Amino acid sequence: MNRYLLDTNIITAILKGNDNVCEKYWTVVVDGADIYISAIRIMKSKEDFLWVGAPAQLNKFEEFCEAINILYLGEKTIFDKASEFYARLKKSGKEHKADADIFIAASATIRKLTLVSDDGIFTDIGELALENWINR
Repeated sequence: MNRYLLDTNIITAILKGNDNVCEKYWTVVVDGADIYISAIRIMKSKEDFLWVGAPAQLNKFEEFCEAINILYLGEKTIFDKASEFYARLKKSGKEHKADADIFIAASATIRKLTLVSDDGIFTDIGELALENWINR
């Protein structure tokens, strides 16, 4: 069974009705895939909706989140993997300042999830299973 961790840009595309992304999402749901969102992404998205004063979008987002699994940080192995990713990026000269991205990549790797994102930073992380449903 496939297991996916959706990044914010993919969830945004689903909520906006992007045809390609919605078709892929519903295909994997019908096929019985496990779908996750990181607790970090929930917090950051809610923060953005509250900051810009978008209660309708916040409600739609919260309804979506209720229908999928939430992936929490908490295992030491996730922090260990995040440290490895940071060190690897630094050594390659591609240091990344967004802690959330590194923790999400580490969470996906440790939990053996395919990260679905349109964010280019994730392509620099070697062992990460990655898909882009937006297909630009």
